Amino acid sequence: MEILKAVLFGIVEGITEWLPISSTGHMILLEEFVQLDVTPEFWSMFLVVIQLGAIMAVVMLYWNRIFPFRFGGGRLIRKDVCSMWVKVIVGCIPAVVIGLPFDDLFEELFYNYKTIAIALIVFGIAFIVIENRKKKPKMRNIAQITLPVAFMIGIFQLIAGIFPGTSRSGSTIVGGLLLGVSRTASAEFTFFMAIPVMFGASLLKIVKFIMEGVSVSGMEWAILAVGCIVAFVVSVLVIRFLMDYIKRHNFKVFAWYRILLGILVLAYFMVFAKP
Repeated sequence: MEILKAVLFGIVEGITEWLPISSTGHMILLEEFVQLDVTPEFWSMFLVVIQLGAIMAVVMLYWNRIFPFRFGGGRLIRKDVCSMWVKVIVGCIPAVVIGLPFDDLFEELFYNYKTIAIALIVFGIAFIVIENRKKKPKMRNIAQITLPVAFMIGIFQLIAGIFPGTSRSGSTIVGGLLLGVSRTASAEFTFFMAIPVMFGASLLKIVKFIMEGVSVSGMEWAILAVGCIVAFVVSVLVIRFLMDYIKRHNFKVFAWYRILLGILVLAYFMVFAKP
């Protein structure tokens, strides 16, 4: 039964990590109804480390776009890829400087249903407002994104790191659209920014977990492995779907989903929340 629960969490992670609807928010909400038989310390680590499965899907699908070296004839270093990574690093500065050091504090203060619901609704409205502007993007690909714009997108990523329910992909895509970046470029830049952020967050969480000396059972390791593998497989499918979808559609369907879900979350917990 615990392995089946891990499969369910992996599916939810794989779907919601890349669609702009908040993976952490959905995982926390799912935990209200489906509890893994694990320690609170392991659950806190699992919630972050399961993202490694999702991020490996990006590494596999975009390997030719993110690997900066070329073997064989010609230049050994691909300048366009190196330029892209400089922008990614600049975009990750806010999360590294503010997000990682205060991660535990933000988790304690904001990881609750009220924050999730409000963030779902607010950023859902933001998507609709931005899409209704119908302005032509100034930057149609990542090569056209400037360093200041990359840093500003990083600020939006930081907001998602602080408030669960915001959605890291949703926040950065909203930021990209607001700053004049096309939907496709915003989504791809979001994927690439996720690589160092998720690896860094997972490594930090694992190190803290080990330093606390918490014992882990064989079943817990199996739960983590299954969750990551399922998240990887589902993420591959979802990323392909999303990139094909946004070539022909806008993000309004995700916006309305966020608003509806936020309202349902508030209504549910107002009625059934324990005093």
